[in-house]
Amino acid sequence: MQPHWPEMNCIIVDDDPIWLRTLEEFVGKSASLSLVGSFSDSVSARNLLMSRGDIELILLDIMMPEMDGFDFLSSLENPPHIIFVSGSEDYAFKAFNYNGIDYLLKPITYPRFCRAIEKIMKYYAPRAIPSNVGEEEIFIKKASSLVRLKLKEILYVEALENYVSVITRDEKYTIHFTMRAIEQQLPSGLFVRIHRSYLVNKSVIRSISENSLTIVVGSAPKILPVGKSYRDGIMNYINIMTR
Repeated sequence: MQPHWPEMNCIIVDDDPIWLRTLEEFVGKSASLSLVGSFSDSVSARNLLMSRGDIELILLDIMMPEMDGFDFLSSLENPPHIIFVSGSEDYAFKAFNYNGIDYLLKPITYPRFCRAIEKIMKYYAPRAIPSNVGEEEIFIKKASSLVRLKLKEILYVEALENYVSVITRDEKYTIHFTMRAIEQQLPSGLFVRIHRSYLVNKSVIRSISENSLTIVVGSAPKILPVGKSYRDGIMNYINIMTR
């Protein structure tokens, strides 16, 4: 039986209209992907990424006008996962230096496309989280020691330039880590990104408003900001009952 993965939001960036349509068709056939947008230039794609925080994959052509694929990626602070598409093998090595998950050489067949998507879903897509996920543990460095924490003890994570602070009810641990890296380490079944600077344990969320949410730290409420581009993603993670 094939594993079941949630849909991954993706965009396509390719200045060749024929291949843009072909990739749209390929994505449309995939139950693992949700197409958010298609773009014939990098600038328009970049504008979308600046306004949304829920794009997880880019199918990216390399040679494009104004800004090629590599310049496009260099302009992004935290780029999503990338599958490169190209009509030439010449850029393959450079593509993997940009952490490309796969490199699809045109003309791309649908079976080859499927193998690339299966790879990214197998290794990078959020999984269904076991019921005992909160009992899983990590070790965090504090001074010269390593401290054992259960995942459920982490209330939220806050980004501080090149560091992040991991906050529990009793302690605050500051480690040399990027927000994107720690987001990939913590299970999406337990944590949700609410802002470019905040990642929150979903079990401690008590209320959500337009631009903020309230969590409980001990017996005291704490208000954290909600980024506009992350709000839709938060709402997808929760069950809502309305009259």
